[in-house]
Amino acid sequence: MIDVKLIQLPGNEDLPLPVKMSTGSSGFDLHAAIHGEVLIEPGKWKLIKTGIAISMPNGLEAQVRPRSGLALKHGITVLNTPGTIDADYRGEIGVIMLNLGDEAFVVRRGERIAQLVFMSVPQVEIQVVEQLDDTARGSGGFGHTGR
Repeated sequence: MIDVKLIQLPGNEDLPLPVKMSTGSSGFDLHAAIHGEVLIEPGKWKLIKTGIAISMPNGLEAQVRPRSGLALKHGITVLNTPGTIDADYRGEIGVIMLNLGDEAFVVRRGERIAQLVFMSVPQVEIQVVEQLDDTARGSGGFGHTGR
């Protein structure tokens, strides 16, 4: 078990804490910490704050991801999905919500807007070399294997 510390920022004590909606869920649902409502028109995006900040150990990353129900029913996604929260960030978590749907979408206080998934991040050291090793694929990319 990895411990992640969380604080609710002042004025947001009425909001639910991030929660997994089932025992098998990978992500913790994040809630909108807005006052009133925020309207997101089709093709537009807005930063929606969550009213929380976290502290996690090095070697861990928190990813902000869309909620599948909002995507399917309303065309709502996260603009920079997955959004990365680095282990040394201590500010409020925000979600850049993007409306890809045909109708305006209203975000209300306390609504579940995204999910937070924690991932291990390996320690990597980049080495500059003269040549890369060969593979069967080589440099083929962007659909080179067909449709």
